[in-house]
Parts: sequence; C-alpha cells; structure tokens
Amino acid sequence: MATRVSAAADLERELLTATDFLGWLEPGRQADLIDGEIFMHSPVSIRHADLLNFVDALLRHYVDRHGLGMLYREVVAVRLSGRNVFLPDLAFYRTGREAAIRPTHITEAPDLVVEVLSPRTADRDIGPKFAEYEQHGVREYWILDPETLAHRFYRLTGEELVEYADDAEVIDSSVVSGFFLHRSWLDPAALPRLDEAMGIIEA
Repeated sequence: MATRVSAAADLERELLTATDFLGWLEPGRQADLIDGEIFMHSPVSIRHADLLNFVDALLRHYVDRHGLGMLYREVVAVRLSGRNVFLPDLAFYRTGREAAIRPTHITEAPDLVVEVLSPRTADRDIGPKFAEYEQHGVREYWILDPETLAHRFYRLTGEELVEYADDAEVIDSSVVSGFFLHRSWLDPAALPRLDEAMGIIEA
C-alpha cells in the first residue's frame, strides 16, 4: 500500500513501495521507482539508441559465447530495496546468481550496470540511482553519454564506486571476464562493425 507523507497541510506526497510499483508495472510500461516516486522513461534520441544497441549486441555476444551469465535490457525490473526498483539499460548477472531471478523481476543488484544518459534522466542516473547502485553492491557501473562522449566508468572499491580508466582508450571489465571496450568505439556517429570489434576482443 502506498504511504502518504506530508510536510505541511498543503503539501502531501504518496510514496509507493516496491510491491506497489511491481504490481503497477506491466509490459510496455517503462519507469523507475526512486525513493518511492515513479519516474517515467522518455523516448530516446537516435544517438542514444544506436550506442545502446551496439554495446548491448557486443556484450551479449561475448557473454553468450563464453557462458558467463545473463544480460538483460531495460524492460527487466531490478528490485534493490523497499522503495527503489530500476529498469537499467543493461544489467549483467554472472553465472550462479539465478536464484535472484523471479518471474516478473530480479531481487538483487546486478554485477554490471550500463546506463546511457538522456537529457531528462541524466540527473537521476548520476545522482540517486548511482547512490543506490553503490549501496547495494553493484560491482561496476558504466555511464555512457551519447552527446558529449564524456563516458565514465566506476568500479566498486570497498563500499564506494570509484572511477577508473578515466583517460584510458581501453576500458576493461573485472566483472565480465576478458571483456573490454575501446573508448573510440563509443561514438554513435562512428560505431565500428560488430564483427570487427568482436575480432579485436577475441584476438
């Protein structure tokens, strides 16, 4: 049941629980529950879609080929806490974590999250969602900006997500064993062919 809270007689908010939100969520409806409030996803730019499609295809092919785990696109809900449920652009779970997968959602934080920024969602991806991912032990968090190309990569160190590879051309993953990206591949206007990128990774 939703909780009504107020700071004054004329200011009242309704905060949903994860259970409320998951009951409301349905196929074709994309939103995040952040601290009990619903934030709808908006249509994205072509640059955003192209970059996400490329990273998804590359990572999915590699994960499948090596049997490393499960990769989910943004239509799968991840329940992190009682009032936080996110639909990450990409969420990777390594092999052995199948117990977290339920018929309608996943109950634990991913090992790797990839979020591609949009103007209307960027403040949430680098703010409250970042903090929630960190608190719940996401081991790597990649934030890709299709407009500025100021991509940022974070790795869990102790209890904090710490930036790494900030000036590097090659960005490796400690979560997806053996996988890496070239920063130059992440320009939506100059994406490499999938087979060419895979050939470099598998060389």
